[in-house]
Amino acid sequence: MNRTYWASLSAVAAALVFATVATVASATGDDSPAAPRTPVATSADAGFARDMSVHHQQAVEMSFIVRDRTQDEDVRRLAYDIANTQANQRGMLLGWLDLWKLSKSQPDQLPMAWMGMGTEPGADGALMPGMATNTELDQLRRADGKQAEILYLQLMTEHHKGGIHMAQGCAEKCATKVERDLAQGMVDSQRSEIDLMATMLTARGAKPRT
Repeated sequence: MNRTYWASLSAVAAALVFATVATVASATGDDSPAAPRTPVATSADAGFARDMSVHHQQAVEMSFIVRDRTQDEDVRRLAYDIANTQANQRGMLLGWLDLWKLSKSQPDQLPMAWMGMGTEPGADGALMPGMATNTELDQLRRADGKQAEILYLQLMTEHHKGGIHMAQGCAEKCATKVERDLAQGMVDSQRSEIDLMATMLTARGAKPRT
């Protein structure tokens, strides 16, 4: 780990804390009689908060890696934006779990079980759909310049696709309005970033993997 990584990590950590303090009090649930005031451990609200916080953490990690592997300002700017946005959102999700007095992990529950699909963790460290494997992360750490840019854009495109699928599930199933709104915001922003990354890949003579 070099100084750039830790400096970036400290900046994002500060943003995460700020986001948590600023938003956590709004996640006690809807005001309507039909909505529960506090989500339970097996709810979609809690499941999404747990799973998406893990999903987001990898996006932050990949973004820090590529900022040290290229000098291209467009890719570095995109990586910085993704790292900051997803660290802030992760802070909100973990803060809500604290507010609801729920654990941040549920070992007896498969990832995405709250969506009715319950995915077994994939081979080589990929915990949920769209997440990079340990081998892919190692490849990104070893890549340089244009090679690193292309691999990051391809991995992040897949990562966003998996994140969108999960966020759509919360937008449909979560009972807490502020969490549904956050999930829908993720869908909209990540779709936009997928389009941007496709353009950036084309400019580098590459394309998304799927």
